[in-house]
Amino acid sequence: MRPRWHSLNGPWEYTSRTGDGPVWRDESILVPFPPESPLSGISRTDEHMWYRRTFEIPADWPSRHRVLLHFGAVDQVARVWINHQLVAEHEGGYTSFHADITDVLRAGGEQEILVHAVDSGNSGAFPVGKQARKPEGILYTGSSGIWQPVWIEPVPSAYVEALTIGSDQRGLDVTVRAGGHGGERAEVTVTEPGGPVVARVSGRTGERLRIDVPEPHLWDPDDPHLYDLTVRLSTAKDTLDEVTSYAGLRSVELVTDERGRPRIALNGRITFQHGLLDQGYWPDGCYTAPTDEALRFDLERTKSLGFNTVRKHVKVEPARWYYWADRLGLLVWQDMPSLPVVLDNPPGPQARPVAKARSRFETELAAMIEQLRGFTSIVVWVPFNEGWGEFETARVAKEVKASDPGRLVVADSGVNCCHSHPDSGEGDLYDDHTYVGPGRPLLKDGRATVAGEYGGLGLVVDGHVWPGEPLAYELTADREELTRRYAELSEDLESVVRDLGLSAAIYTQTTDVENEVNGLLSYDRRVVKADPRVVAERNRAVIAAGAVERGSAS
Repeated sequence: MRPRWHSLNGPWEYTSRTGDGPVWRDESILVPFPPESPLSGISRTDEHMWYRRTFEIPADWPSRHRVLLHFGAVDQVARVWINHQLVAEHEGGYTSFHADITDVLRAGGEQEILVHAVDSGNSGAFPVGKQARKPEGILYTGSSGIWQPVWIEPVPSAYVEALTIGSDQRGLDVTVRAGGHGGERAEVTVTEPGGPVVARVSGRTGERLRIDVPEPHLWDPDDPHLYDLTVRLSTAKDTLDEVTSYAGLRSVELVTDERGRPRIALNGRITFQHGLLDQGYWPDGCYTAPTDEALRFDLERTKSLGFNTVRKHVKVEPARWYYWADRLGLLVWQDMPSLPVVLDNPPGPQARPVAKARSRFETELAAMIEQLRGFTSIVVWVPFNEGWGEFETARVAKEVKASDPGRLVVADSGVNCCHSHPDSGEGDLYDDHTYVGPGRPLLKDGRATVAGEYGGLGLVVDGHVWPGEPLAYELTADREELTRRYAELSEDLESVVRDLGLSAAIYTQTTDVENEVNGLLSYDRRVVKADPRVVAERNRAVIAAGAVERGSAS
């Protein structure tokens, strides 16, 4: 096994500038928190950011190993130097990147790292999601520069660089990508956690290896069973590298119910997906959770409230968030962060994004799918939302489906509203947004219908609100009224599920975010605003109503 990785999170020297403004020097920033966040120690939006620190290679790392430098995410453009040598350039604020820095390391002692990040916010031509230089309404404070972890890792001269993992009800498809030089064959072993080997396969790196698992134990929200994987990279004579991972067995598809209506099936069983819209913001860290426990907390609370699904809304989280979704048992709808849009424009399609923005969007969309496709919990890809930066919807949706046919695709979430283009007819799911709703979508073209957003009931909790005017789709006066209104919406939703065959519903939202007060939790996560017992009981009733008998595959 490899020696452990070494974190470069912590205090970095920091210099910055925005536009023609002053140059801020001799500051310290706490990585990986964005400079806008209180936890960073800066609490300011910067456009040009220079980060510097020194580090030493751990003495117990083998001298013959290569050293990789990893960045979880840097928004939006990053250039990286080690000991004054350029080692990496990366565009896109939501995808990870790494560089082999071995050949520029000094023989011993301190090594210097310098990162220059440039972030034009929502005035540029990059995907930004809900980040805004002037946050208001449903747009929030931006998160510039380094906002996910930074670390170094020792690897052999030939090493396992990445795993592409697909699954179904019978087994796994694993592709082992090798880095360096000399790795030609890979062996993948599947074991029960702490138990016996259940399957093993070997073959060439870069090729899809099929692993059928006898008596498969499937993954679902009620039983999130995960198998352990051990991957060995070798030549005919020697083992070159060994890594561990995990995977679950599950399938997601459309079937027809006993009335001939398309429905979503998990592992062959019609399963109603009931979830929360999760923006992924924290008052002290903005885009970055203060701790790993904070990432886990939001998902645990979602599950305890009776939901089985989370929609990660126009944002990509660190790998640990998806790890916890896999471990805890929550289905995930993953949005692609949208290009900038002027939400105050009249409803209807806006101008086509410029060519550079379209190119960057598609590049980062493909990279996001490749980066996240190994996580069992992700069951739906959402390339566009409410027409924000939408273009060539049918082609983009087809390409997403072709790149990952084992998952479902929403071509444009909220296609019935806002700035959406006319319905393209593509994708697996027709997605309705109605506030406070729920909507009653009707369709007869083979797609299942879902309520990708509804709800938005708000409550102001004194001592737990962001400065400014509170915003919600419907404000309630107190905890009792919020609980009653949630139950009423839930009962209405249950009737829509029974009468119209709705396949999924996503309630807005997990927590308050800045001036939005429509979370089931306050922004600081200290208050569950509605009665959690009532919420959980109603959610489980809706999920049960959606568990109808299956007809046949559609």
